[in-house]
Amino acid sequence: MITRWKKMGQHYLWTLLLCLQTCPEAAGSDTDILPVTGILGESVTFPLNIQQSQQVINIAWNSETSVAFVTPGDPGTAPKVTVTHQHYNDRINVSRQNYNLEISNLGVEDSGIYRADINLKMAETTVTTTRRYNLQVYRRLGKPKITQSSMASVNSTCNVTLTCSVEEEERNVTYSWSPLGEEGNVVRIFQTPDNQELTYTCTAWNPVSNSSDSILARQLCADAAAGLRPRLTGLLSGLAVLFLFVVIVPSVLLCLLCKRGQGSYLKTSRKNSDAISRKTIYAYVMVTRDAPPAEGRIYDEIPQSKMGKTSTQDGKPPGTSTYENVI
Repeated sequence: MITRWKKMGQHYLWTLLLCLQTCPEAAGSDTDILPVTGILGESVTFPLNIQQSQQVINIAWNSETSVAFVTPGDPGTAPKVTVTHQHYNDRINVSRQNYNLEISNLGVEDSGIYRADINLKMAETTVTTTRRYNLQVYRRLGKPKITQSSMASVNSTCNVTLTCSVEEEERNVTYSWSPLGEEGNVVRIFQTPDNQELTYTCTAWNPVSNSSDSILARQLCADAAAGLRPRLTGLLSGLAVLFLFVVIVPSVLLCLLCKRGQGSYLKTSRKNSDAISRKTIYAYVMVTRDAPPAEGRIYDEIPQSKMGKTSTQDGKPPGTSTYENVI
């Protein structure tokens, strides 16, 4: 009986040692998450590092959706890969040596947690080992751009604010400035004549790339001095336009209105005068000497229709004036 228990104990001990030797990464694999960094448009590899001595039954890959199912191929051939979601069609490749999974043509939407369930044959049992990965996809940074603002020049000293930025907004981008030794995308510089030969460089970093841009120190003061002229010119131009609208434009409109009113008045006066001259016949009346001088001449309007009728009735030709005595 003792010999039997001893043999059973040795059997379990050898099984445990074999598992520790062939699966050194199995311990803690259910909790550890391996960070993996990918580049937009390029490829990324999820390492499994399965040894050739290990007998793989199958491997199931999953993310937010299923990804692929892998089984061993014939001896000397690549594993058989079945893509289980159309998002990964023509993008999955599995290494023949160690079953590492590769995803090509990465997009930002590929970021996330990936899980590999590895089924291995150990003696007469099946052991499942799980690996987890956190994939983050980043874009390669383009050249950053340095812009200036808040420029002022006093006593030969330039006070300039520099801002460094990349073309597209990216995650996890950091900025550093040399030779200032400062971090952050905004710095404030007090430029003096003593350090005109310096060159300020901004470097943008993310987990997959970095890029830099530079600006000369002497260019800062030149831009600060030149920046005051456009502001003054713009102010004067604005005042001139305001003067035109407030003073000249109302004056022109007032003159046009006055001319239009005067022309209308003269035209109306002429029409009235012509109408009166055509319709009025003046009768000249003689008065006696005894009449007061103020009433020496009296003009009376006689319509032409009456004149023609009266002259015909009296036997006088038309157009002959009629005289009346006034006592």
